[in-house]
Amino acid sequence: MLILSMATCRPALAADDAAAGARRLAELGRLAFFDKSLSASGQLACATCHDPKHAFAPANALPVQLGGAQARLQGTRATPSLRYLQATIPFVERRFGDDDGGDTDDATPAGGLTWDGRVDTLHEQALIPLFNANEMANADPAALSRKVAAAPYADAFRAAFSAPGEDMFGHPDDVVRDLTLALEAYQHESPEFQPFTSKYDAFLRGEVQLSTQERRGLALFDDPEKGNCANCHPNTVSPRGAMPSFTDFGYVAIGVPRNRRLASNRDPAHFDLGLCGPDRTDLSRHTDFCGAFVTPTLRNVATRRSFFHNGAFHSLRDVMAWYVQRDTNPGRWYPRNADGSVRKYDDLPPAYRDNVNSEVPFKPTDKHRPRLDAREIDDLIAYLRTLTDGYGVPGNKAAALTGGSPTKAGARPVQQALGETQHEKPD
Repeated sequence: MLILSMATCRPALAADDAAAGARRLAELGRLAFFDKSLSASGQLACATCHDPKHAFAPANALPVQLGGAQARLQGTRATPSLRYLQATIPFVERRFGDDDGGDTDDATPAGGLTWDGRVDTLHEQALIPLFNANEMANADPAALSRKVAAAPYADAFRAAFSAPGEDMFGHPDDVVRDLTLALEAYQHESPEFQPFTSKYDAFLRGEVQLSTQERRGLALFDDPEKGNCANCHPNTVSPRGAMPSFTDFGYVAIGVPRNRRLASNRDPAHFDLGLCGPDRTDLSRHTDFCGAFVTPTLRNVATRRSFFHNGAFHSLRDVMAWYVQRDTNPGRWYPRNADGSVRKYDDLPPAYRDNVNSEVPFKPTDKHRPRLDAREIDDLIAYLRTLTDGYGVPGNKAAALTGGSPTKAGARPVQQALGETQHEKPD
């Protein structure tokens, strides 16, 4: 339940039964989420970029989405999914230890929402696209307030948030606050945002078995000398019984190639440095953070059509190949200088290139070969596809629809879930 929103609502809503009030607030948020009239162009709703049919991520393969007053301006970063954000921790500059797994003992930044963690709550996050000139492009709170007042749900909004004898539409700042709280409530209350209905969830609950290829992929995912994916994307049930988020909420610089299709990158002096800016400004003094972006969840990753903060890749297979060939065959991924040398890490100024992570799977083998071969990449992708929501468990319609609780009793550690079937040793 959304405690924060209920605590900050006006008396007319706060007087309701808490559960009924939360549902009422969430329904207003749902209506607003799909309302294109809330944008300056009249063509962009939250759902335009966060399509429920695509795990609340974009339905297209554009590297970044289009918005602005005419819905023609490119954004500057790829649009992430809105699923599974409820477990995100508040941003901290230095984190030590973590009960839910992952490599967090090196005291690196963690938590927060968006690619650079500059907000901690979903209602703060909602403010960004509502007023961003490249997104919904509202000029100010008054402009957005007028749009809400003209919406089909305006009367319900007024009844929910106005104190007796008051018309809340006379207070634009309050309208914006209440709108974003309603959007937050929708994301917290609707099971669509955290369904836990993937095959891997069913596997952890003991309802299905993984195929031979999927088990090989799981072994590669976990192996610190092969995929080493679980290092940043923990995939086990937490000590508290929660299903895995597939992110440690940390930040890492990995040197993704520059995407020259972005309008913002036409300026050769422009660099998106993640934690160091330009969107986030309070950490610019921490040069060791420059180039670091949040580790996204891998849930539903196989449904995405663009990858990384700049949308530079459009194939999961290319993403996997880049991870293991970045340091063995950089010429495949980066441009060359006039003298023929490879311009590696071309989307980072030279001063920050030492920040780039060089651990496995980037680190070559002792024979300078990639950590994964083509077959192993196939196996790993097969496993990643088990993270897609909507898997139907035969004979268990309720589980297929709800995915069970994220803390459902019976969710088991991976080794226990595998039962007597052992991981096959990768070739």
